[in-house]
Amino acid sequence: MNKLKLLLVLAALFTSQQSFAAETKDKFSVCWSIYVGWMPWDYGDSSGIIKKWADKYDIEIDVVQFNDYIESINQYTAGQFDACTMTNMDALTIPAANFVDSTVLIVGDYSNGNDGVVLKDKKELKDIKGQQVNLVELSVSHYFLARALESVGLTERDIKVVNTSDADIVAAYSSKDVSAVVTWNPALSEITPQPSATEVYDSSKIPGEILDLMVVNTETLKANPKLGKALVGAWYEIIGKMTTDSKMRTEMAVASGTDLAGYDAQLATTKMFYTPKEAVSFTTDMQLAKTMENVAKFSFKHGLLGESAPDFGFIGIETPAGIVGDKSNVQLRFDPSFMQMAADGKL
Repeated sequence: MNKLKLLLVLAALFTSQQSFAAETKDKFSVCWSIYVGWMPWDYGDSSGIIKKWADKYDIEIDVVQFNDYIESINQYTAGQFDACTMTNMDALTIPAANFVDSTVLIVGDYSNGNDGVVLKDKKELKDIKGQQVNLVELSVSHYFLARALESVGLTERDIKVVNTSDADIVAAYSSKDVSAVVTWNPALSEITPQPSATEVYDSSKIPGEILDLMVVNTETLKANPKLGKALVGAWYEIIGKMTTDSKMRTEMAVASGTDLAGYDAQLATTKMFYTPKEAVSFTTDMQLAKTMENVAKFSFKHGLLGESAPDFGFIGIETPAGIVGDKSNVQLRFDPSFMQMAADGKL
């Protein structure tokens, strides 16, 4: 579903979604897509940990995997799911930009090398000039590419973006017609070992900017705080075991299409917040607001905040350090309160 189709779906569902979202209920649906930092949701589902926490709060949580990352966010935005995994930029430019008020329930990690720019038969980032670059257009990969280009004095005018689904990016790179890609793991780890491939830039150069989140519909969360408590409680139980349980990581590795060594390599380029204390500390830092301002500026420049947006601050982004943008139009909220409950042992 592209963004034009999404807007049509939203127009049809807007009224029903608003009344639905505000209701107290006991059945919820959560969607996720394959990524090293989101595999714990799959393990939590298959192991019964999520069910255990749902049972604690007398609710049901259905966990659904999507092979297409953007489609999962579109479905969440259209009201088909109560919560979804996504990056900070995509949370702003898809649900928030379509006036679906959303709350960041969990800041799980940031990419610290899990996103990369790969060139075929070239060795330096500056060699990207004049090339077609395959990526998920207008996603966080696009933002990441812009930041990479800045580092060598280039702009998007110096390249041509070719929109490619994350599900198709590996196959695209294997084509003789594709010479440059921007993607994330696990696709990145499948591309970089190829003899012709050189990773010329990675996300460790912009630490803390590409955040991996669990986002929940704000009205649903307000009416049903038990959903937030169950998801956060389950999350920290799951990832609290990751560093010492190799069998658990092996299961996640296989589910993501790799082996333990491959998955551990991806974890090595991911700054996971294994404890709620770490996540709360990151979320309450003033740097988060600055990062989101940069993301909003990029998004406005590319028309991702909607046709009516007069400037990058059109959509308000609430952080513990203050609101970025329009205080009367807050559509994205970083709320560490549930993570704080976990840190305080109050779940």
